[in-house]
Amino acid sequence: MALKIDTFTNADARGGWRPGNNFGGHSLFKALGHPKVAALGRRLIEDLKPFARLAVYDPEAQDAVDHLDAFFPVPRANLVGVFVQRIEDIGQTRLGQVTRPVTAIAAAAPDAVLITAFDAAIHKAQIARLLPAGCQVFTLDAMRLPDAWLSNRSRYLDPLNFATNFAFLRDEAAGDGLHTRVVTANYWAGYGAADPALWLCLFDGDGAVLAEWTEPLGPDASGAFHAVAIDSRAIRQRFGLADFAGSLFIHAIRIKGHDVVKYALDSFSGSGRQLSCTHDANAWPADLYAGVPAPKPGERLLLWVQNSHPMPIPAGAVGANLVGAQDIAWWDGSVPPFGTVAVDLGRLLPDAKFPDQIEIQAGRYFVRPRYEVVQAGTDGQAGRRRIAHANVERTDLKPNPDLPKLGDLIGKGYIMPLPVLPLDQWKSVTLPTPMSTAQQELPIRAVLYDADGTVAAEEYLGRLARRDSRPCDVDAWLAAGRTRLPSGYGHIEYVYDFREGGEADGWLHALGLYEQRSSGHAAETIFGAHIYNMPITYRDEPQSYTHRPPGLTTRLFLRLGEAPFDAICHLVYAASLPREVYGQPQSQTVLTLFDGRAVKIAETPLPIPHGGSRFFRASEVFAAADLQRAGRGGWIQVRDTSCRLFGFHGLQNGAESFCLDHMFGF
Repeated sequence: MALKIDTFTNADARGGWRPGNNFGGHSLFKALGHPKVAALGRRLIEDLKPFARLAVYDPEAQDAVDHLDAFFPVPRANLVGVFVQRIEDIGQTRLGQVTRPVTAIAAAAPDAVLITAFDAAIHKAQIARLLPAGCQVFTLDAMRLPDAWLSNRSRYLDPLNFATNFAFLRDEAAGDGLHTRVVTANYWAGYGAADPALWLCLFDGDGAVLAEWTEPLGPDASGAFHAVAIDSRAIRQRFGLADFAGSLFIHAIRIKGHDVVKYALDSFSGSGRQLSCTHDANAWPADLYAGVPAPKPGERLLLWVQNSHPMPIPAGAVGANLVGAQDIAWWDGSVPPFGTVAVDLGRLLPDAKFPDQIEIQAGRYFVRPRYEVVQAGTDGQAGRRRIAHANVERTDLKPNPDLPKLGDLIGKGYIMPLPVLPLDQWKSVTLPTPMSTAQQELPIRAVLYDADGTVAAEEYLGRLARRDSRPCDVDAWLAAGRTRLPSGYGHIEYVYDFREGGEADGWLHALGLYEQRSSGHAAETIFGAHIYNMPITYRDEPQSYTHRPPGLTTRLFLRLGEAPFDAICHLVYAASLPREVYGQPQSQTVLTLFDGRAVKIAETPLPIPHGGSRFFRASEVFAAADLQRAGRGGWIQVRDTSCRLFGFHGLQNGAESFCLDHMFGF
């Protein structure tokens, strides 16, 4: 059964646009479940137990009492009623009680009242004349974070006060070692934050706190948007830790402008033979996740479940099933508060095999999970590992009957682009992935583009049923069509195609699977479709991270690799409308190299053909001397004020290994 909390609501810009494109993220569950206040929440509940007649007043429209109860069970034995302010909320069931108007609270004769609201002074004053003499009043303000952390002290649940996220952090010393590194940027300084910082709390697998500290953001930086790195090796040394694998809770405090914590997570071994990178975990625990490919022969598939709350995940609350199947295999284990457990999906679903896809039953207990594929070892060497993340499967969408009618206005409309990496070095396979419970079919076609933007091949895939799993192998496609990519690389776009009818909801996703020909090392990335590069808007598309839609500019973050790694990047100039309607021959993209203090080192143009793409390595676009000056913490800004690009970043360790995932913008 899912936790009774609201984490995200399908909202739009009409209700108030927020930088980061975060229209629908909720703050209440973050405020109640924050690691820093967990002890305060338990203490508040204990303080309520001695009273003989406890009343709960739940005055606001977000059902705060059930949110609190999900994390810290409210006493029932002495509960005399739940009262509400809004007439619309009368008659609902909360804490097993039928809600009554607060005007009836006096008749209940409580000796204690819990007001389930923050900034509760006004609510307390408004009901004071209704309470018996000597009645003690408690509020959620007992669980507030320190004022010094807050971006907006006058409105506690302001999303800027709760820019949080979880990262997976692991450090193992044995053999070749396994290490992790979180890399982000202080983009809040670019919005005017003068003294931002990261409050960090590292948990071990059992949920025990290993370390807790505050990381100032760039007190010596010379400019905004400087890079920030959190390396498991440095943390291990700083705090004298043994091996660990658990959650790193990240809270950006005293910020401005952007309430989403974005980062890239690199996972690597000492030699670089093991190498993966993943996007941030998404800050809102969901009911379902999908886009996890079933293992191939000789592979072990692990799901890293990171409990994102201060209460246990009970046995039987996490499950898995094949997409399109009804039978769910429920995991019989539990996870302690803020604990981390690797669940063997192969044991839950022993008959699953690629290209089957797996759906995760998550119950809002954990943020977007990562999965790890461990190959069998050979010749005395440990098997290769790769880590990727699942994606949020929406439960709130419905088919949109207008989509088939909009072609004249939005052209290709929603586009899901995935790179085709240089063919001489990589195999590229793509796979459409149902990512909404409303998607019983996907009426789509796949279009293969050369890097110069010309169409090399296309195929109508039909109305794929939810249970269908149809990979597209680029090598096989090119061979069968006796065609080629003149540039040696390019990209694939999945787009809706209603020639035979069908339903769609705009939440089109696809998975990219890549294998290095020289080593067999693999990487996976998944993302969803958007409308790209048109001046009119539809349902807040084209998306924007810095202003209201349409988003027609680009600022992407590309971190540099430490030796022996070279940063790689694949940028796609996708366009929903034809160039003759709204476009330009090529983008006006500029790459700017910065050091860790945001000092500009060098700059170079990188024009990308309309509808095309560009693959590059940092070592190919910047001189070795400049990259050396950028040093540890150096990064590249991908900037374009003429169009919105979609990007993929990674690292390459020569012919030995590589990693790839989508980039973040700000």
